[in-house]
Amino acid sequence: MITGELKSQVDKIWESFWTGGISNPLTVIEQFTYLLFIRRLDEIQLLEEKKAAMIKKSVSNPVFTNDQLALRWSSFKNLHPQAMYELFTIPSVGGLTVFEHMKQVGSSSGVFSKYMSGATFMIPTPRLLDQVVQMIDKIKMEDRDTKGDLYEYLLSKIATAGTNGQFRTPRHIIKMMVDMVQPTKEDTICDPSAGSAGFLVAAGEYFHENHPEYFHERSFREHYNSNMFTGIEFDNTMLRIGAMNLQLHGIENPNLIGKDALSESNADVRDRFSLILANPPFKGSLDYDGVESSILKTVKSKKTELLFLGLMLRMMKTGGRCAVIVPDGVLFGSSNAHKQIRQEIIANHKLDAVISMPSGVFKPYAGVSTAVLFFTKTGAGGTDKVWFYDMQADGYTLDDKRSETKDNDIQDIVTRYHNLASEADRKRTDKSFLVPFEDIKANDWDLSINRYKEVIYDEVTFEQPSVIIQDIKNLQEENKKKLLILEELLK
Repeated sequence: MITGELKSQVDKIWESFWTGGISNPLTVIEQFTYLLFIRRLDEIQLLEEKKAAMIKKSVSNPVFTNDQLALRWSSFKNLHPQAMYELFTIPSVGGLTVFEHMKQVGSSSGVFSKYMSGATFMIPTPRLLDQVVQMIDKIKMEDRDTKGDLYEYLLSKIATAGTNGQFRTPRHIIKMMVDMVQPTKEDTICDPSAGSAGFLVAAGEYFHENHPEYFHERSFREHYNSNMFTGIEFDNTMLRIGAMNLQLHGIENPNLIGKDALSESNADVRDRFSLILANPPFKGSLDYDGVESSILKTVKSKKTELLFLGLMLRMMKTGGRCAVIVPDGVLFGSSNAHKQIRQEIIANHKLDAVISMPSGVFKPYAGVSTAVLFFTKTGAGGTDKVWFYDMQADGYTLDDKRSETKDNDIQDIVTRYHNLASEADRKRTDKSFLVPFEDIKANDWDLSINRYKEVIYDEVTFEQPSVIIQDIKNLQEENKKKLLILEELLK
C-alpha cells in the first residue's frame, strides 16, 4: 500500500509537470516513466559493477560503456540544469543523448526497452527537467512493493477516458476478478486489451500474496518471468506504460504483443492460454474485412465488445477460463450477434457466473452499467446452473467523487463464489442465486439479472378517500381556529 510520503512525492512531481507546461495525464506518465527507466538503467549498471567487483572481473554486459558514463543518472543528476538538459537534447557522448541511449539499450534491460522506438522526449525546459530528476532521485525504490505502489498510484491519476471506449479498470474490481479465478502456478495468463497491464500485474501479485512459497521453485520463477504473462495492445504509448508497470512489479520479461488483437495479423494466437482476464473496449466498431475471419465465424458483428468474446474463445485452450467485463447490453441485446455469442458461450461452453455491477463503478470515466462474465472453454457444453450476483456496492460512492464507504459487496462475492454448494437453496430475492440452463435457454439466452431476480413489494394500505377528505377538513378547521387566536393576540 502506498505510504503518505510516497504519495506526497508523486503528487509534487505531478504538480511540477503540470505547472511546467505538461498537462496531458498520459504525457506526464510517459515522461515520468522514461525518467524512472533511465534511473533504473543506472541501478542495473551499479548492480553489475558490484557483482564484477566481488569476483574481481570486469562487467560482462555493461549498460553503459566507459565512454558513456556521462549519460548515467548518478552522473548527470548533479549537473547544472542547462548542462543536464543538453545531455538529453544535444547528441554528444558517442553521438548519443541520454534519451537516445535509453532507446537503444538491449533487451537485457527488460521488456520495456523493446518498445522504445516511438518514445519522444517532451520535457520543455531545463528547469522542469532538473526539478523532476531531483524529486525522482529522492524516492526510495529499493523493493518491488514500493516500485509497484508508486506506479499504481501514478496510473490512478489518469482521469480521462481513452479512445474507442477504453478506460482504466478500478484496481479493486480487477483484484476481485483475480481472487475469484484463483490463478494456478501452471497458468498461462493473457489480457488481449492490456492497456496499462493492470490485470497481469494483479495476477502476479496474487502469487506474492497467496503463494510466496512458489518463488522458491526455480521452474516457477522461470515460468513466471517469461511464459506466464501475455498482453496484447495496439497503442504504443500504453504498451510502454504497461511494460514499465510489469517491470516495476517484478515481472521482467512478459510477452507483450504490439498488435490489434482482433486483426488478421494476430490470427496465429489460438488455443494457447489457460486464463484470460480482460476489460476490452466497449464502444468500438470495426469493418468485417478488418477482423480475423475465425472470430466472425463465432460472432458475426462489428461491435468490439462482442468480437472480443469470440476472440477469447479462440485464444483459450480447452479447459481455459475467462473473466471479462462487458457492458450490460451484451447480456440482453436482441440483435442476432448478441444472441449468437451468448448462445455460443452458454450452450457450447460452460458459463459459470454473471456479476452485475452498478453503473457508478467506472465513474468518473463513464456511467455505463457493466457486468463480469466468468466462463470456461469446453467445446462440448457443460453449463448446468449459472450463478448470478447483484452487486450493489463496491466500497466507494457511485458518484463522480468515488469516495470510500463502508458498503462493499466484494468480499461477499468472492466468498460465495468459492462456496457455490451453499448457494443452491438461495431464493431469487437474495443478492445471489443459481439459474438453471433451461431457464436461460427459454429466455432467449438473456443474461440480465433482472430477468431472473424476483422482487417482493411491501403492501401499503391507504385509508378510504372519504376518511382522507374528512382529515383534511379537520386540519383546515384547526388552522382557522389558530388564525383567530393569533389575530386576537395581535389586537
